Amino acid sequence: MSSNPKLGLIAGNGKFPFLVLDAARAQGYDVVVAAIKEETSPEIEGPGAAAVHWLSLGELSRLIDTFKKEGVTRAVMAGQVKHKQIFSSIRPDWRLAKLLLSLGTRNTDSLLGAIAKVLSDEGIVLENSTALLEPLLAKAGVLTKRTPTQQEKKNIGYGREVAHKLAQYDIGQTVVIAESACVAVEAMEGTDATIERAGQIMASLSAEASTLSRVLTVVKIAKPNQDMRFDVPVIGKKTIEVMRAAGATCLALDAGKCLLLDGAQIITAADEAGITIVAD
Repeated sequence: MSSNPKLGLIAGNGKFPFLVLDAARAQGYDVVVAAIKEETSPEIEGPGAAAVHWLSLGELSRLIDTFKKEGVTRAVMAGQVKHKQIFSSIRPDWRLAKLLLSLGTRNTDSLLGAIAKVLSDEGIVLENSTALLEPLLAKAGVLTKRTPTQQEKKNIGYGREVAHKLAQYDIGQTVVIAESACVAVEAMEGTDATIERAGQIMASLSAEASTLSRVLTVVKIAKPNQDMRFDVPVIGKKTIEVMRAAGATCLALDAGKCLLLDGAQIITAADEAGITIVAD
């Protein structure tokens, strides 16, 4: 039997859970994965985890019981759970149903914060999801070869102002700007879908009638007092591909609070696409 410390991993979709799993193993943890049936890739069943337990969204009691039986007292939540899944596809058990009824607001922060409190009350501490992945957090400065143009800098300034106001209400973390005009705001659909929608909006405008440049700037920020235990801003190579297709040339991030899932590959992809990335 292994004498390594145990770490619980509540795994959503995408690459994030796999990065946490690899980093935790490298630091000597036995990782017990709680995989979400509606979200987690089947590849999580690979050789990396000490154990994998599949749960449906809403099975909060089963999650707690599973971690307790495995001797897990520390856990990390990593990977996206689509907002529309949380509020439409979920079938809550009695514990989660009670928690949902107690919420003053039905946004992601309030729900996940309440879940973290329940876990803590049961002796399971939810830790920062980026604690094992510090090297992948965006560092301050221009990260690409190309620096932002004057118009892109104006877009970033305006975009940050808009995004920070929206983030106070947990509406979304991404806005898309063209010539200091807001083209699209993220809600439940996620960053990539927001960028795609912005590209479609700009493509639908008549070139003769439009006074806006077709060049888009994407601003993705952390929320005020961002809780690094969950819903941490992330981007990957796919984000760059979506930006390129939408006609977006600039990506602004919050330094130290946005995770670059594909590391240096994101910067390489941006350089090849002529996209500038800046973190502040």
